[in-house]
Amino acid sequence: GWRGTAEKLRDALDHHIGRLAEDHANARLLHRQLQEAGLAAREPETNIVLVDVPDAAGVAKRAAQHNVRVSAFGPQLLRLVTHLDVTEKDCVFAAEVLARVA
Repeated sequence: GWRGTAEKLRDALDHHIGRLAEDHANARLLHRQLQEAGLAAREPETNIVLVDVPDAAGVAKRAAQHNVRVSAFGPQLLRLVTHLDVTEKDCVFAAEVLARVA
């Protein structure tokens, strides 16, 4: 419930706030990798990268088959989020997979 959510938020603020810069750097890396692969990735302002594709649901499904989780954020928009569990290596791998399946 709400208490559990509040506890998780408190933990994140107490122990992981310093990681935000790393998450944002990973988002910029992911953006560059996607752009270099020819995908229409939008410039990230935070740890979220948006990518314009013709079939977001299809790309998300195909990416999942390679253990890359992205969200179809609209019919032609993917949402990718970097966070505590996403490394630089993961960003490069995700871009490689998306370049193949998009």
